[in-house]
This record gives sequence, structure tokens and C-alpha cells, in this order.
Amino acid sequence: MSRDSVSRDGVSRDRMSGGPLAQQRPAGPALPGGFRPGRGGFGGGGHGFGRPVEKARDFKGTLKRLAIYLKPMWPRLAVVVLAAVASTALGVISPKVMGKAITNLGRTFGMRLIGLPAGVDFRYIGHIVLWLAGLYIASSLFNYVMQYTMAGVAQKTVFAMRRDMNDKLARLPLRFFDGRTHGEIMSRMTNDIDNISMTLQQSLGQLITSFVGIIGAIIMMFTISWLLTLICLLTLPLSFFVTATIARLSQRNFAAQQMELGLLNGHVEEMYTGHKIVKAFGHEGKAIDQFSQINERLYNAAWRAQFISGIIFPLMNFMNNIGYVLICVIGGIMVTKRRIELGDITAFIQYQRMFTMPIAQTANIVNILQSTVASAERVFELLDEPEEIPDTAAAATIASPRGEVKFQNVRFSYKKGVPLIENLNMQVRPGQTIAIVGPTGAGKTTLVNLLMRFYEIDGGSITIDGVDIRDLKRGELRRLFGMVLQDTWLFNGTIRDNIAYGREGATDEEIVRAARAAQADHFIRALPDGYNTILNEEASNISQGERQLLTIARAFLADPAILILDEATSSVDTRTEIYIQKAMAELMKGRTSFVIAHRLSTIRNAESILVMNNGSIIETGTHGQLLAKGSLYADLYNSQFAKAHVDDQAV
Repeated sequence: MSRDSVSRDGVSRDRMSGGPLAQQRPAGPALPGGFRPGRGGFGGGGHGFGRPVEKARDFKGTLKRLAIYLKPMWPRLAVVVLAAVASTALGVISPKVMGKAITNLGRTFGMRLIGLPAGVDFRYIGHIVLWLAGLYIASSLFNYVMQYTMAGVAQKTVFAMRRDMNDKLARLPLRFFDGRTHGEIMSRMTNDIDNISMTLQQSLGQLITSFVGIIGAIIMMFTISWLLTLICLLTLPLSFFVTATIARLSQRNFAAQQMELGLLNGHVEEMYTGHKIVKAFGHEGKAIDQFSQINERLYNAAWRAQFISGIIFPLMNFMNNIGYVLICVIGGIMVTKRRIELGDITAFIQYQRMFTMPIAQTANIVNILQSTVASAERVFELLDEPEEIPDTAAAATIASPRGEVKFQNVRFSYKKGVPLIENLNMQVRPGQTIAIVGPTGAGKTTLVNLLMRFYEIDGGSITIDGVDIRDLKRGELRRLFGMVLQDTWLFNGTIRDNIAYGREGATDEEIVRAARAAQADHFIRALPDGYNTILNEEASNISQGERQLLTIARAFLADPAILILDEATSSVDTRTEIYIQKAMAELMKGRTSFVIAHRLSTIRNAESILVMNNGSIIETGTHGQLLAKGSLYADLYNSQFAKAHVDDQAV
């Protein structure tokens, strides 16, 4: 049963095709006045200029929902805003104060140049220096308060979002996971949440300081000279025009870069995942050639994208320097005519820098916010998915389960309007072993999924010991079952812990006993660390057959009332299979057992065999009875053993 390999509509899906997660880069160094360049700066990295930005379909609606998560943080956000305003305001005042010292020194040296006696007023300059030191220290303290508080806001917000997503995933039906790749879900849980966290922690505070810095710089520039301020403002349209033109040019190249990067990642993942097959069939050269072609295209697209977007900052500097030259020339003339002071010119130049930098930064932050809201929208889409039908308030219980199972007029369909199971009726006595066989897609695994309530039936009822499974809590229902699937699932941890997963509080003696029953004890003790051997994430440090034995041992330890074995011995050798079947025969005594099998030799001794086709039970009986009928079961059985019989005769 490999639900991730093929979806219900027949579309092939990759288990982990979510792709590599986008890396987030930290904020750049602080600039005067508390400004910081946004992630990615101006060179096109991160979410910088020219980079194609993923936009939300419902920007306002998503922003409102994001604000709901921020609502409990309003007191802290108020502190952030006040601290950001105070830090930026103090930074904006500093050049004006510094200008007074420069004006005083300029007058002193001017008097000396014309031969007049003049000394430096160290007391006045000292006061200015102290004032500046106080302003810078206070600005830094307010900036620290802003960053510290915003970090708490960001982390508490994404903590709540991550918690809600985890809770939501636990409540989603299996149908949701069948229709999506694991990589897509992981991307929303990690990449999208991290994107929101980084934006809240860095960009929100930067947006406030940028806005306040722009307003403050304009006000201070107008207090110095309206003429110089207009000259500064006149350079802005030219800067915006150049930036927009280059951004359009780089957009196509960034799109091509992302496409080629996706192809390269897919190729590398595919080749390294199946490197044994590539080597076995001698396709190393072909794989290398294909890699080189994609890599060459990626290089060309990335080079053009990075170069074109990378010239934005130098060109903006060039435009700003034009304004800088004009201000210096015109300001110098105004100083000679005593229309403004020398210190005012130096202050104005700093304000001009403080004015242009936040504008570029704000444009970058707007792109980041677009991408962040798109990430939030993906998170909220998952949170809005329809959940499993809630357990009933007055849930029934089965104190001493006997294992009687009954299907009555059961109807089910994966896709609305396309029924898979119609009017299915079946009764299984306590302790009976039922084998379920049939061609691929007949509905064998679906039957088990319905029994464990992984999917909800469309009509009819399924009862265990006379109790409708919909009246049982899902946790109570699933505790009645023990499962061994064809797809083994083991987690990163010791072999002891993986077996103990079958029952909480199991002792070491019980774990060893279960391993012996599953014929796993011998190979476990042969490992260097025995039961304390650590399995890696994919349990690839033991063989597929050994992994299967561990899952069987886990089922032995669970000691359930009802067993479900879905091709449980498909990955072990014939000799081990014989031992396992003997052990399973002991385990199944007194327990209701459902055995799904394609290898029909494994279910010859089943008390009853159900033959399914197209979602219906078309035959029932023992192995001998079904062979005697000469219908579908006989065809399936003979197709497996006829060739072996012919080969034996040929030998």
C-alpha cells in the first residue's frame, strides 16, 4: 500500500517533492539613524529588486487574519512602534546638532584664515559632543528595545501559528494527505512559517523606522533650506524610473533562474536517489551531460539576473551623487552669501542620505511583505481545510473486545459521483481469520481504511462487537487494531524504542519476547549495539526484510484484539516467511485477523477468503472451495503458480 506513489486520480506523485526550502538571509548592518537594508539588499538576493515576488490572491483578507494572530501582542507592538519612532527621531536630530559644532569650528578657522585671533570653544564643542553621545546612546537603547520586543512578538506569533498547524494536521482526514505531497505540507510548516517570522522580526521594525526616517528627514531638510530640499526631491523620479526599468529587465531572468534551479534540484535528487540504478544501467555519462546542460542554462540565467539587478544600487548611488553634487555646489554658494551656515550644509547632506536610503529600503520591504502575505495565505489555506468528523460527545466504549466485525450495506467513493464500494455486506466472527485477495485497485486496502475509520463511509454501517465505529472515539477504535503494512515505517531511534512504539510502558522482557516471536531477536543481537542500535531517518542501516521484522515485532507487542496484515511478509525471504507465519499463527489465535495478500500461497490456510473486484466481494470460501469454482480466485492462483509448475517440469 503506497498511497504516496500514485494518487486516486492516477497521477504519479513524489513523496518528498516539495523541493529545497528557500534560504532566508539575515538583515544587513545598521546604517546611520538606525536604518538597515532589507533581506537581499539591492543585489537581487532574497526578495530584493527584480526578484519575482509571489503575491497573495487575497492580500487584505490574509493581512486581517494575520492581524488576528498579532492582536494579543498589541501592547508589545505599541512598545515597538514607540521605540522605533524614538530611535529614529533621535537619529534624525543628530546631524542638526552635529552641524552646530561644525558651524562653530568653521567660524573659528575662518577667522584664523583672515588673520583675526580666534580659539576653539572647547566648552561649547564638548557640550555638543556630550549631546551627540547622549542622542546616539539613547537611539541605540530604543533600537535595542524595539528589536528585543519585536523578536518576542515574532516568535510568540509563529509559535501560535505553528501550534495551530500541528493541531490541524492531527485533525485532518487521510484524504487530505493522499491528495498532497509530503514536501508541500512540510514547506508550509517550515518555509512559510519561517518567512513570516523573519518578516515580523526584521521588516516590520524596518518599515516603521524607514517611514519615520523619511518624514523626519524631509522636515529637517525643509527647516534648513526649501531650495535644496526641492533639488533633492527632483532626483527621485529619475531614480524610480531607472529602478523600475532594470527591475523589469531582471524579472525575466530571475524567472528563468528559478525554473532552471528547480530542474537542477529535481535532476540531482532523482540521480542521487536512484544512483544504484543509474550505475547498473551505465547511464552515468548521460546523467552528467544532462546535469551540465541544465547547469549551463542556470549559470547563464543567474548571471544575467544577478548582474542586471546588481547594477540597481550603483545606478541609484549615481543618481544620489548627482543630487549630492548639486547640493554641495548650490549649498556652497549659499554659504558664501551667508544664506545658510556651513554646518547646515553638512547636516543637509546627511539628511539627503537618510532620505534616499529608506525609500529604496521601503520598496524592498514592500516586496518582502507581498511574499510574506502569500506565505501566510498558504498557511491559512491549510488551517481552513475541512477536518475529520468530530467524535461524538457521548462516545461508546468496548470494555472487553471480542473482535466481531460487521459491514452492512456499506457505500464509499474517493471521488464524489464515482462509487468504489456499493452495498458491501460482510460478517466476521470473533477470532476468525479472513484473507482478502483481488487484483490491484479492487478495494482491499480501502476496506481496511474504512474499518479503522481513516475514511468516512458514504452510507451503511460498520460495527465492532455490535457498536458502530462512528460511536467510538477514533483513538479508542484504533487501539483495538494492530497493523503490519507492506511499507515499513520506523523512526530515528533505537531498535528497542521502535518495537516499544507498539505499546506504551512495555518492559524490556516484553520487547525481547515480541522480537523473538517475530524472528527478529537473532539479527538484532548480531548488530554491534543490539537492541540499542540507532536507526537512521530512513532505517537504511538495516535491510528491508529486517525492517519488516521489526514492524511485525511491534504488532506482537501491541497484543491487539484485531490484526491487520497488509502484505506483511512481502519483503522477507521464503525461509523467514515460514517462521513468521508460524509465529503469526500463534499471535492470531483467539483474535480476529484480516490478511491482505497478493502472494496467494500465504493464505491457503485462512478460514475464509474474500475475493474482491471493483469494490465488491464476488467470492467467498476456503482455498479449496474457491479453486474448485474455477473463477477469479482460481485465475489469480494459477497465474502465480502455472509458470513455476512448467519450469519444474522442464527441469
